[in-house]
Amino acid sequence: MKEMKKLVTAGIIGLAIFCISTPIAYTQTDKEVLLKKQSQAEVPADSANYIIGSEDVLYIHVWKEENLSRTVTVRIDGKISLPLVDEIQTAGLTPLQLKELLMQRLKEFVDIPNISVIVMEANSFKVFVSGQVRNPGVFRLRSETSLLQIIIMAGGFTDWANQKKILIIRKEDGKEKRITVNYKKIVKGDDLNSNIILKSGDTIIVPD
Repeated sequence: MKEMKKLVTAGIIGLAIFCISTPIAYTQTDKEVLLKKQSQAEVPADSANYIIGSEDVLYIHVWKEENLSRTVTVRIDGKISLPLVDEIQTAGLTPLQLKELLMQRLKEFVDIPNISVIVMEANSFKVFVSGQVRNPGVFRLRSETSLLQIIIMAGGFTDWANQKKILIIRKEDGKEKRITVNYKKIVKGDDLNSNIILKSGDTIIVPD
């Protein structure tokens, strides 16, 4: 009987240790996954500035809910699909706004949901540079970028560039807007307001 009691006691202690240690191990693993994703991200987690767009790759992390955490790509229609909440319009939101929206939607299913939204690949923020620059092409931007900065990124002007009549074509509210900028005036400090902060989809044309 004594041996039996010892075995039962040992079993209970072992079970107690397992129950205590398992959540800790799970929490550590959960945290490790999140930290790894954050280190690989192209945009800071829960950013309040970056605007999500189609083709962006997001990692949605729901704390202690492995079945809900996943990597998703924003579709052409601007939506993503997630368990429990189905489709969500994502394009046009910042990661922070999407986080808050997901928290509201998941409250019905998860007690106090703790969510992080991480942009793993920022594929939607593109500008197009053509004309008399040394390296014309499509540029994916990770942070706020001005006209002067994009010219540098494009390798600078060729010898034939007309720096006084740079054209920026932008779509706003479904309409095309054309902005002509004098690069030389910006550099001289005479027209700093023309050093425009670029928006996704802008086309910059440097004529000859």
